[in-house]
Amino acid sequence: MNFEIIEGGVTSPKGFVSAGISCGIKKGNSKDLALIKSINPCNSAGVYTKNIVKGAPLIVTKKHLENKRAQAVIANSGNANTCTGKEGLKNAEEMCEYTARELKIEKEDVLVASTGIIGVKLNIEAIKNGVPDLVKKLDKDGYKDASKAIMTTDTFEKTMAIKLELGGKIVTIGVMAKGSGMIHPNMGTMLSFITTDVNIDPDLLDKALKESVRISYNRVSVDGDTSTNDMVVILANGLAENSLINEENEDYRLFLEALKELNVKVAKMIAKDGEGATKLIECKILNVSSEEKGEILGKSVICSNLVKTALFGCNANWGRILDAIGYSGVEFDINKIQVTMESKKGSVLVFEKGEPAPFSVKEATDILSEDVIDIILNFNSGNYDVCCWGCDLTYDYVKINGEYMS
Repeated sequence: MNFEIIEGGVTSPKGFVSAGISCGIKKGNSKDLALIKSINPCNSAGVYTKNIVKGAPLIVTKKHLENKRAQAVIANSGNANTCTGKEGLKNAEEMCEYTARELKIEKEDVLVASTGIIGVKLNIEAIKNGVPDLVKKLDKDGYKDASKAIMTTDTFEKTMAIKLELGGKIVTIGVMAKGSGMIHPNMGTMLSFITTDVNIDPDLLDKALKESVRISYNRVSVDGDTSTNDMVVILANGLAENSLINEENEDYRLFLEALKELNVKVAKMIAKDGEGATKLIECKILNVSSEEKGEILGKSVICSNLVKTALFGCNANWGRILDAIGYSGVEFDINKIQVTMESKKGSVLVFEKGEPAPFSVKEATDILSEDVIDIILNFNSGNYDVCCWGCDLTYDYVKINGEYMS
């Protein structure tokens, strides 16, 4: 593909700046308030959690995006502003209002997001007092602080950028995301903010976002819990000055492929940073009869607590993998399946044609001691391949969530 991963984030595309500060929502001096801004209004789109219980910021953002336009995103960590009634909605609107006032833009052009503890009223005064300083700090290098400001139990920032050429113009896409626990998107707690300077029709932007989310964030699971505040939004300001993409032509296809590549890489970062995790698990479902079946099978494996704990223990207990696909609801012929487990240390075939395959337990343990593990299931029953991503389940996951109160 004609694109290149580059160092950067949401400020890598032309016309975007960002910032992150500590305003006092979190204890101590941890950054907890982030802002992204474009110098001009953007065509915009969003994808949201399918959880019936939704955070107030998500409701407000969805309303503000009805006109498919936005210019800024304000986000806080440390408090989800969820299940906080009418006051929560008012606070989410006020976050947009304070931001718009300082930026001198329309309130409806500001999107809002929150992540953190559910059911605790938001310290809106801290945000109100922090916004002026936040706006003053807006800068091209601000993506680093902004990425830190949206983290909760994350152990590292999830930020990157990609550039490609469309019609002789260089187009850039940047992203910052957060997510470590309560990750099981049907769109886990997961936020992703994407910026681009591409010139693209808003309906096609929306279509590209949904397609990229479907094969990236929606194929990640850390713990099986779908959050109330999951949100992915994209802002496109058109400053790359490529010819307007208003049909599904070659430029659209290239942009979509780059967006997919970016979001898949971030989705894998989220899986790898699962709370307490020591391993990234990539489940590759090969040669199935449909993409839908492949996704169901892959998710069933990465969501299995027995599979996750086995891999934490470097245990090639392949029976747990077969068990997980067996209760997935997808029909298959067990006599056609081949199961392999891999890492950079090598691969081991553990099951084939309905029977156990002979392998060295010692060798398998060594292979599974790596921090990236592939589980490969070849169903030999079709032409579709699907990848899903998860992580192991460790003692620390229980400890982190037993103590978590933000």
